[in-house]
Amino acid sequence: MSEDYRTERDSLGEMQVPADAYWGAQTQRAVENFPISGITFGRRFVRALGIVKKSAARANLDLDLLPEEKAAAIVQAADEVIAGEHDDQFPVDVFQTGSGTSSNMNANEVIANRATELFGAEMGTREIHPNDHVNFGQSSNDVVPTAMHVAALEAVERDLVPALETLAGALAAKEAEFDDVVKTGRTHLQDATPVRLGQEFGGYRTQVEKGIVRVANTRDHLGELALGGTAVGTGLNTHPEFPAKAAEYIAEETGLAFREADNHFEAQAAHDAMGEAHGALRTVAGSLNKIANDLRLLASGPRNGLGELEQPENQPGSSIMPGKINPVVAEAVNQVHKQVVGNDAAVAAGAAEGQIDLNLYKPVLAHNFLESARLLTNASEVFAEKFVAKLEADRETCTTQVEQSMALATALNPSIGYDKAAKVAKQALDEGKTVMEVVVAEGYLTEEEAAEVLDPAKMTEPGILGDD
Repeated sequence: MSEDYRTERDSLGEMQVPADAYWGAQTQRAVENFPISGITFGRRFVRALGIVKKSAARANLDLDLLPEEKAAAIVQAADEVIAGEHDDQFPVDVFQTGSGTSSNMNANEVIANRATELFGAEMGTREIHPNDHVNFGQSSNDVVPTAMHVAALEAVERDLVPALETLAGALAAKEAEFDDVVKTGRTHLQDATPVRLGQEFGGYRTQVEKGIVRVANTRDHLGELALGGTAVGTGLNTHPEFPAKAAEYIAEETGLAFREADNHFEAQAAHDAMGEAHGALRTVAGSLNKIANDLRLLASGPRNGLGELEQPENQPGSSIMPGKINPVVAEAVNQVHKQVVGNDAAVAAGAAEGQIDLNLYKPVLAHNFLESARLLTNASEVFAEKFVAKLEADRETCTTQVEQSMALATALNPSIGYDKAAKVAKQALDEGKTVMEVVVAEGYLTEEEAAEVLDPAKMTEPGILGDD
């Protein structure tokens, strides 16, 4: 054996492991067995595994199931995993055994070997054992779904919600800034009655705020932890008090409301909570997509489009057309939406595939959820900072377009009736005149009456114009 390797053992025999690696034989087998995607679990999930292992050790210490010195070493090693000091020690591909056993054993081996070092012994000696000590009272079948929920809820609470709040704040600022800008509304992409640009941005803000509520509504189910069910949900080889104690420590570590699952069989055999929660992410992605599309349309031009918004000049838009500026940030948001929709299909399919006492899609569920949360977090922050906050209203274009709009004739209905109003609108379009010019010329209203009824700003509020 090369000096660059050391020998580790598991139930199948010996394996050569890189000498400086904290992982052991089972992790090495997984590395060799699953050269599938090159995608490994990221920071959130690795952190969650560390939290679960630390909390389990503390609970087992309380229950006199681990010696104090060994428990302390496990806790210290797990703290290092939580802090991100050993992220490079988690090389297992996301596409692996469906229970996530390889990732659970990866955590067990890394923490056991590091704890063995801290205990004063050499790596590989199993002075602190990955199964007997680090994994005591646990199974991959309850550890991985527990880590999945911990990572998912932390990603939502610590990353996504704050990012959405940032975006909502940026939209609210534009809502106030554009409140006096009257423009043409559009339904079916055709001219409709006037609306204030600020009102449209208020709609966008509300979409994002409701998205925050939708995501927050998943907290209760994601807060349920499978830990303590061991292999099939019965809790074999686990102290009866272990699940609740470990969940309390996880809640303490994260500052989030985690608790023992209502039913361990449901928590391990079905992952409906993940499907539900990702559905909220998909809905948020759809909201961002709608907002990005609208802003792209409103900023289209700059001379031959709608041109009601002036977009930021983030970068040159073309390799061949000089001076062209494209809504590149909004387009990135559109693409994130498509990726999240794809992830949602994978999550929905995986969450529905529980068979008897275990769902075997845990790694792909965790990976896709966390990717969606990360993409939405980053997209929301970039969208807010580099696009929404830099938008300006083209007030002149908005005024010109709204004055020329045929949809102003809608306000004539209460005064002259629908048929005459329709005739006015058609005549104005055919003759290239404004609605006001035609309605006065035809003698339906005086100039004063027409000015009162056809005031675009007044049309942006409820009420019947010209009604004394």
